Amino acid sequence: MRTRPIPVRLEGMTAALRRVAAIVLGLFLAGSLLPATASAHQPVNLDSSDRSPARGPLLLDGTVSFAVYAPMAVQKAKRGFRFRMSAGQPLRMQVLITDTSPANRLKGRELPVVTLISPSGKKTKLKPRERTPFYEPYSGTSYLYLSRYSATAESGTYRVWVKSRTNSAVRAVVAVGYREVPGQVRD
Repeated sequence: MRTRPIPVRLEGMTAALRRVAAIVLGLFLAGSLLPATASAHQPVNLDSSDRSPARGPLLLDGTVSFAVYAPMAVQKAKRGFRFRMSAGQPLRMQVLITDTSPANRLKGRELPVVTLISPSGKKTKLKPRERTPFYEPYSGTSYLYLSRYSATAESGTYRVWVKSRTNSAVRAVVAVGYREVPGQVRD
């Protein structure tokens, strides 16, 4: 069976109806052209070679949303990465863990700690202060928010340390940025 396009005739429509039809068509086309992962953080995986910010990856724009995964399985394990910001930009970070055992059963003093070091050297510890559930539909993963941080950025490169405080397997996630656009990472 062969289909033929349905002709759209706007001559008989009122001006208001034509505007509404054009808006609806425009919204439909814009929505259908968006990528399916438009609201998911871009993943960056750290491993044992990323044991300091200097050895870890560099996120070239800290306003772009990234999810930096730092799996830890030994006490005092360290992972690190860096990201760049311009003065006055909103700096956004969240620390999460997967809502799975044994990580979700750990006491506060056993959960990973994230330290943010600004370009001027100011240190901010993002200690676990909450356990708010968060379901991420794109990967089908349940997380627990441990900490959230917002500030106005300095110009330069920020350094991030993720430190384990237990021998239990914990997959820490540091979410950086807020803009859902493609970003670049340099190893």
